[in-house]
Amino acid sequence: MRRRLDIALPAGYRREDALAFHGRDAEGLAERIEGGTIRKGVLLDGVPVQLQIVLDGDLARCTVDAAADSIPPLAEAALVNMLGLRIDPASFEAAVRDDPLFGPVVRRTPGLRVIQAATVFEALTWAIIGQQINLPFAIALRRTFIEQAGRPHADGLWCYPEAPDVARLDVEQLTSRKFSRAKADTLLRLAELVADGELSLDPAPDGGLAATAARLLAIKGIGPWTVNYAMLRGYGDPDCSLHGDIAVRSAIGRLLGTDTRPNIAEAEAFLQAYRPQRTMAAAYLWASLNQLSG
Repeated sequence: MRRRLDIALPAGYRREDALAFHGRDAEGLAERIEGGTIRKGVLLDGVPVQLQIVLDGDLARCTVDAAADSIPPLAEAALVNMLGLRIDPASFEAAVRDDPLFGPVVRRTPGLRVIQAATVFEALTWAIIGQQINLPFAIALRRTFIEQAGRPHADGLWCYPEAPDVARLDVEQLTSRKFSRAKADTLLRLAELVADGELSLDPAPDGGLAATAARLLAIKGIGPWTVNYAMLRGYGDPDCSLHGDIAVRSAIGRLLGTDTRPNIAEAEAFLQAYRPQRTMAAAYLWASLNQLSG
């Protein structure tokens, strides 16, 4: 079944942010960028779905192509995530306009958006896969993960897997493809908990995202950095503290003009000043590294 919908884009929308994020894998196994068009394969409620986004001026012209007689309800939410429309950067930009550190960064990159993964499960598994390894290796592992647990869509893209698909794997399937034992165990542990219904990735009704974060932290192998990254890329939480992220800490050091990056505690204290908008602070810190390096 195919459905079309248009999503209005805010003034000054930076389409290059979405194109860059979804085009990280040059081999295009699950995502392909063609001009201003993004195509992504993802499993939603067990259905292989291809999401297509054509960035056309002030509109995102979207198509949902599902291998089923109906469109999964999660499809529209996935499109909003992929476009980075959960967090409006305007409030942070106004708050730091006169900030001696962030003010110049914001003026050089106005309208920066936090582009999200299509689903929370994708964000979480990507955080686990990518932790403590370089980006090219992480992208290669992610590609292997999709090949092992995902399914192809009729139009050729592979679909990023859901928890039940991952739970069917065994540790050796992952470790034989260069996953560390710790990463493999954590991925399978998470997938099994979600697939069995023991862990819901929906925001906890009794405590919102804070309670959800606590549930995730209780899982062996998932630490604060992984949870904060998932909160940012999966849930669109506007106040994630990425003080454990090496790039964030490096950016803080460079903005402060020091020769060394701050330690985790120092970075956490620095970011406290930007509550409750620490997610946009992290986004602009990442952006500042590109600005300062050329």
